Amino acid sequence: MENLDIRQLNEKIHQQSAFIDMLNLELNKSIVGQKYMLERLMIGLLAQGHVLLEGVPGLAKTLAIKSLATAISGKFSRIQFTPDLLPADVVGTMIYNPQQNQFQVRKGPVFANFILADEINRAPAKVQSALLEAMQEKQVTIGDSTFKLEEPFLVLATQNPIEQEGTYPLPEAQVDRFMLKIVVGYPQMEEERLIIRQNIHPGGQAPIQPTVSPQEILEARKLVREIYMDEKIEKYILDIVFATRTPEAYKLQKIKPLIAYGASPRASINLALAAKAYAFIKRRGYVIPEDVRAVCMDVMRHRIGLTYEAEAENMNSEMLVSEILNAVEVP
Repeated sequence: MENLDIRQLNEKIHQQSAFIDMLNLELNKSIVGQKYMLERLMIGLLAQGHVLLEGVPGLAKTLAIKSLATAISGKFSRIQFTPDLLPADVVGTMIYNPQQNQFQVRKGPVFANFILADEINRAPAKVQSALLEAMQEKQVTIGDSTFKLEEPFLVLATQNPIEQEGTYPLPEAQVDRFMLKIVVGYPQMEEERLIIRQNIHPGGQAPIQPTVSPQEILEARKLVREIYMDEKIEKYILDIVFATRTPEAYKLQKIKPLIAYGASPRASINLALAAKAYAFIKRRGYVIPEDVRAVCMDVMRHRIGLTYEAEAENMNSEMLVSEILNAVEVP
């Protein structure tokens, strides 16, 4: 019976996930290479998770997010984070209307489907936290009124890892609310050759056309949650997360002094959802261990706290996640 269900689910997903190819084709008009980044943005979109992109300037982070919003014909808002930004500049504020002799709500740029929080670490914690309610509860409170945000709602934040002057590191509680943290690398030489040609071409870049409706994305999200996940895969996800909290239980005594705190239960939820979304992108109705391993680094890299000892030994969270993946038994 179960096999029959999975077969039906497989067929259904095969039909319903056809838009992924269309979306990729459209995005490739303006973005050369960066396949990894685009795939991770899709995972965030399908699994209802916010995404934090980290990379040096000029790697098409902003362009990718903007192109995605256009291709999905969603409402797009860009907020450039600066040290003098105020929370009201993000969520909105109450404005006095003298004609009507009353206060009116003026909604901020957070009222959109896709929010690009550009260089999020440039603004102080007060402004960063203005996004927290929107990210977690999908609602915004201005004065006494609470407003629901339109679905799909996705915060895509970028940060520049090089400049430390005038930046504020994101608080742990906020970083934890990002489902994925993607580290964006440089393109290959051949890709960069294409980028040059595309940008100096007399006609310029081909404009992105809307190919998918927000409604289709919402339908796909429901389907992603229906994807079958075996108990063995659930156990595998729990083992990975628990190995960050109690490494000694997984014969990882050597990394115990390097971890200040392990991943939260949000990591387990996000790892399961991201693995399902990855299976959906790969046109499958069930999750395999490779799906978990494929998304593990992006879900876990920003959730492990490092001790001074780890920093002294030049260990980063990615090295620790690799150690854990190598030690935890694959089902």
